Amino acid sequence: MKLILKLLLNALAVFILAYLLSGVAVDGYIGALIVALVLAILNVLVKPILVIFTLPATILTLGLFLLVINAVIILLADKLVDGFAVANFWWAILFSILLSILQSILHPLLKDDKK
Repeated sequence: MKLILKLLLNALAVFILAYLLSGVAVDGYIGALIVALVLAILNVLVKPILVIFTLPATILTLGLFLLVINAVIILLADKLVDGFAVANFWWAILFSILLSILQSILHPLLKDDKK
């Protein structure tokens, strides 16, 4: 159940950012839900491989290269989802940063106090 709620919160974050950023577009809330699902799948399957291949660059840039990897994942989602569009690489980086910030704000709302 918590996974579904996280997915819905991510979709809400995608929808909000697409509304606020002129370089990012999504076709409605269902499109944002599909984007959130695709991003989750890409983060599980593709991102670890990219991190391993780019480990020297990530170490040399003190982790800043992870922003590039996140932007590549978002651009890949852009190619896979018809109702999602990102204008260019720089919009993908900005979207990635703001999505991470929104997720860090929204996800603590799901915190379980059952201890």
